[in-house]
Amino acid sequence: MNFKNIRVLFLLNRVKINKQNKSPIRCRVTYLGKRKVFSTGFFIVPKYWYSKEQKAKPPNSDNNYINLQLSLISQKINEAFLFLQVNNKPFDVEDIYLKYKGETTNEEKTLMEVFKTHNENMFKLIGKEYTKSTYYKFVEAKNHLSNFLSFKYKRNDILLSKITLKFIEDFDFYLKSELSHKQITINKSIQRLRKIIKLALAEGYLLKDPFILYKPKKYKVEVVYLDSDELQELESHDFSYNPRLERIRDCFVFCCYTGLAYAEMSALSHEHIIEGFDGSKWIKMYRQKTGSLLSVPLLPQANVILEKYQQEEGILPIITNQKFNSYLKEIAVILGFKKKLTHHIARKTFATTVLLYNDVPMEIVSELLGHSKMAITQKFYGKVVQKKVSEEIFRLKKKMKNS
Repeated sequence: MNFKNIRVLFLLNRVKINKQNKSPIRCRVTYLGKRKVFSTGFFIVPKYWYSKEQKAKPPNSDNNYINLQLSLISQKINEAFLFLQVNNKPFDVEDIYLKYKGETTNEEKTLMEVFKTHNENMFKLIGKEYTKSTYYKFVEAKNHLSNFLSFKYKRNDILLSKITLKFIEDFDFYLKSELSHKQITINKSIQRLRKIIKLALAEGYLLKDPFILYKPKKYKVEVVYLDSDELQELESHDFSYNPRLERIRDCFVFCCYTGLAYAEMSALSHEHIIEGFDGSKWIKMYRQKTGSLLSVPLLPQANVILEKYQQEEGILPIITNQKFNSYLKEIAVILGFKKKLTHHIARKTFATTVLLYNDVPMEIVSELLGHSKMAITQKFYGKVVQKKVSEEIFRLKKKMKNS
């Protein structure tokens, strides 16, 4: 059937025959030179199908029913085609099929619809391409967007085609004014939104990128870490009266001398401790966040803690990140630290106090931290190096003055 550049044709797939000796009838829609073929769900004995007439013959109850259903399919396809034509917007054969099926066309795709599909696919790849924590960050970003749409537009979704630069900037403002998020956290949420927009562009759901003129707002990167005196005080404090805090302190100190993130610390097992080319013990494992290989030599302080807990099945005591940070707060109060202790500070202490302040080159620090790019290390620790240089120059000036 032809209808203003659209052609609907029913085809018999004679190659496939079921137990009733019937073959499936498929429908092929052609529009602007492109085709979409799909199953109608109906079967017929091949000798009863007349392709030229597009009918099942001879007339009987079964054949009449098939002819009626095929006619209805053709009618619905043409109705979908007419609907898209009335909208006066570009569409293709895939859009006609989607409209016929009652699904949203590419032009009608919504932000939350694509976000939902993305998160569902990501969930299926946990442990293969993504970690649980990465998945939950996208779930959180989707929830923020849903709440923003309700707050700003009094609706629960928005067409992708309606997303503009102003939408992105308004979302930024909402996260800051209503949720009191810091700019670094806001940039992460918008970065996740940008991934969904890129996906929509790649799938052809969106023709124009609303992020073209968007520039992420800059924020001050402040690296919080323990200096040598604080680290020494933490190591030497006697927590024997509280075994719970002692174990947390030991795990934290271990990470101060290895740079392990929480995910790697909790996953550390005996198989990750190997003898290196230099005859010393090394930690070799893959970072869950980036998938990059992590190779860290065991410093004496870290080795002492490993030997202390060598009977543990997972090497180090296992505890949730939330409880770990909660216990660190107790330790900070006991020691009188003004800094807010979290597990991640151990990793930063390793990079600064243990490595950079002991003249380990930046490229080695990047390698030991398992950063995927050198630029990441420079971004966060460049100022620490400048401070180290400043301190050395100050000592030099003082020395030259005294001489």
